[in-house]
Amino acid sequence: MKEENLENIFKELKGSFDTEEPKAGHDARFLEKLNRGSKVVELKSIKNPWWKPLSIAASIAVLLTVGIGFFNNSQTVEEQVAEISPEVANTQFYFASLIEEQVKELQGESAPETERIISDTMDQLTKLEVNSKMLESDLLNGGNSKLILSAMITNFQTRIDLLKEVMNKIESIKTLNDFNDENHTI
Repeated sequence: MKEENLENIFKELKGSFDTEEPKAGHDARFLEKLNRGSKVVELKSIKNPWWKPLSIAASIAVLLTVGIGFFNNSQTVEEQVAEISPEVANTQFYFASLIEEQVKELQGESAPETERIISDTMDQLTKLEVNSKMLESDLLNGGNSKLILSAMITNFQTRIDLLKEVMNKIESIKTLNDFNDENHTI
């Protein structure tokens, strides 16, 4: 089917093809022009006094961008602390996951009677977290590492103790409410 279409196309185009030969001596004229080289085709260069300074400025801009990107591969605080002391990073991860788990448990105990104590606890945890970030910054800035690491561990333990204490108080509140509900008769 395609062959028939091609045959039809060639039949329709018959007589419109350029079948004439070049004039006699065409090859010799072409070779002569080719041998003259620069006389046949002459490119004129545009004289612009600004292209050199602009190309230099663009090159400098590219180099600065690449240099800044290469040397400014800033690490997070956690990565920097992990470089200083891998044990601290592991301890931090352990305490952080433990605290996160206890915070979720605390938020699960939310009730009208416990709303205020949970809110106050979250505020205290935020303050302790800010304090912990300051300690990390001090550690990275080259402070007394043993003292700062001890303070960081104490900060984590304080947060865990606070969460445990609040959970105990919430349990007491729930127990007291259950006891009061049992004492009321209808």
